[in-house]
Amino acid sequence: MSISHDYDVTALGELLVDFTESGVSERGNLLFEANPGGAPCNFLAMLAKLGRRTAFIGKVGDDVFGRMLCERVAGSGIDVSGVKYDAEVPTTLAIVHNTADGDREFAFYRNPGADLTLRAEEVDMAKIASSGVFHFGTLSTTSAPARAATYAAVEYAKRCGCVISFDPNLRLNLWPDAESAREQIACGLSRCDVLKISDDEVEFMTGEKNIYRGVEILLSKWNIPLVLATMGAGGSCAFYRGTSVFAPPFRMDSTVDATGAGDTFGGCAVHFVLKYGLDALDEARLTEMLTFANAAAALITTRQGALCAMPEPKEVLSLINSR
Repeated sequence: MSISHDYDVTALGELLVDFTESGVSERGNLLFEANPGGAPCNFLAMLAKLGRRTAFIGKVGDDVFGRMLCERVAGSGIDVSGVKYDAEVPTTLAIVHNTADGDREFAFYRNPGADLTLRAEEVDMAKIASSGVFHFGTLSTTSAPARAATYAAVEYAKRCGCVISFDPNLRLNLWPDAESAREQIACGLSRCDVLKISDDEVEFMTGEKNIYRGVEILLSKWNIPLVLATMGAGGSCAFYRGTSVFAPPFRMDSTVDATGAGDTFGGCAVHFVLKYGLDALDEARLTEMLTFANAAAALITTRQGALCAMPEPKEVLSLINSR
């Protein structure tokens, strides 16, 4: 990546509060912890831990939650000067419930939510122009005007020569129907250079449970240079120029919250894209990328929240060396 870039990575999307379960009060009521969240900022927080220069573009409510979010995100080393405040629409909230099988259920308070009110003319295009990588997901495309703002940013990033990173981050309960979600994911797939996608999302888009056959279908439709597929406890795979590489997972005994694991993985992967360049990857470098990303994602599951709990690089390396 060119050293003239002011930012290694700029991301656009949702910034919200994840209310995660945090025990029970003495009266038997559920307690919730207000954790800063939103996939794009989680992704940037991991990159910031790895020493990358990052910036976020989005919108929050001009309220106590919005101000808290910007303060905490800035404290994580992310430039938030591109964040706008909405005086009328509140900050988006999400309730995260951890199910008995270790999965999560999300309930969003987002109709309306400030992140969806971002307009194209409010996007700080100068930050995008001075970035090596531009990252986005689908949650900013669920409705107008944020959808138009997202695609205006993506198209501008492509014209500026940014590497385009995309994470579908499928949350079906935020879409009017499944077909709307597929349509917007397809738009992202048609524009990206680096795709981070889960096994569930591959199945959603292709009908294939087998990750290899599913990714093959995706690549037959969209010429994506690097596909990174995560399989939860099954590890991860990279697909690059006809080569596939697998890396096993790191199994943790103290998992408490899987929120942000995929974002942590994605941030680590893009760190290695920045380190080596998208055109200079090989099997050894892809294995290094996946191993590091798997270890970091495993560590984040042992902590409550994500954005403010990203692991230090030395912790990740220690876990890798312990295996």
